[in-house]
Amino acid sequence: MTTWDERFESGEYPTNPDPSPMLRAYLPDLPDGRALDVATGTGRNAVFLATEGYTVDALDQSRTGLRITRENAADEGVADRIQPIQADIPTFEFPTDRYDLVTISFYRAVDRFPDIKEALADGGYLFVEHHLRSTDPTPSGPSTDRYRFGANELLHACLDLTVIHYDATTERRPEDKRRASARILARNSTGQKQQYPSRWDPSTEC
Repeated sequence: MTTWDERFESGEYPTNPDPSPMLRAYLPDLPDGRALDVATGTGRNAVFLATEGYTVDALDQSRTGLRITRENAADEGVADRIQPIQADIPTFEFPTDRYDLVTISFYRAVDRFPDIKEALADGGYLFVEHHLRSTDPTPSGPSTDRYRFGANELLHACLDLTVIHYDATTERRPEDKRRASARILARNSTGQKQQYPSRWDPSTEC
């Protein structure tokens, strides 16, 4: 049993967390089709995407997390739209040109970004949110900076895509914990003329 299996089994990590507010806000402007949720955990984004009509590959190393994801999907009546993939993300062989949307929430997968981008279909979108290093105390998230993004690291890693939205903010969580995080939405497209959905305002979300 992995550390994350133990966390999921113990209830240390929420078993049915809400999807990302930014992803939820932008989704009406994103293409339908097939999605990949990297480090799905207990399916916070995967189950939400399935309820919105996507066929979702939910990738995680934790068997327990994937089991909970399947249970959550069944509760929502979308179990047939989720394909659990139990694999180690650092060594997983990502397919190419397959996904209309790839989501990654609170997992530092920057070393795999080249392969993850290759998995995007033409015009497909990449959504990433993760913890940032900060000079202020931020008890929410990883215990060391090793697993956090440095300043502008996420933005720089996505400059070969069309960046639709990027923000880096500090917020106070409901449990009264501060969290510094960065979010990006980028499209696999090129050219001088691009379409840009309406801007999401993080100040309107908890």
